[in-house]
Amino acid sequence: MTRHMRDLIVVGASAGGVEALRDLAAGLPPDLPASVLVVLHLPAGGRSVLPAILERAGPLPARTARDATRPAHGSINVAPPDQHLLVVGARMVLSAGPPEHGRRPAIDALFRSAALAAGARVIGVLLSGVLDDGVAGLKTIARHGGTVMVQDPAEALYPNMPTNAIDALTVDHVLRAGDMGPVLAQLSRQEIDSAGRDDMLAAADRGQPEERP
Repeated sequence: MTRHMRDLIVVGASAGGVEALRDLAAGLPPDLPASVLVVLHLPAGGRSVLPAILERAGPLPARTARDATRPAHGSINVAPPDQHLLVVGARMVLSAGPPEHGRRPAIDALFRSAALAAGARVIGVLLSGVLDDGVAGLKTIARHGGTVMVQDPAEALYPNMPTNAIDALTVDHVLRAGDMGPVLAQLSRQEIDSAGRDDMLAAADRGQPEERP
């Protein structure tokens, strides 16, 4: 029997997401035993100031994700404009692959790759936004044993993405963005039992096409 911690938190946001991300970051503890990876829908040109915003908002260092590096616990890593942020093995990978939902970076790309790489160790968080990028990725996280959290649609400036997630799958936690940090900290300190996970996933995937980042 192998035991792990929920040490990979992946977060997606779109319209209205800066405010929600700032509130989430403010509630995270400085000793968070997990890495945080963030995708915010951004225009292709220019430079993102989101890392500076999140670093000012809370106690964790925030930076633009770097290709082929391992995300450190207690840090926030933000996808750069016009590149998908993926998880491959234990490393972050930046990709110029095709847009998904007309977006690059896309939330689904991050969520799906994290689920395939880390399984039940993943906590997926979907915040304010329009349309449904991230919903399919949350389904993949849930199917691989991960934990799913969405922003309370009543609070979200644009409730479509969290509402669509609630309608599409069983969500573990529906919270205001400002209440997420303490819950994420608590979840990241809980051991998870991955015994039999590979057999379970093989059965679930049988007869279905393999998902790829």
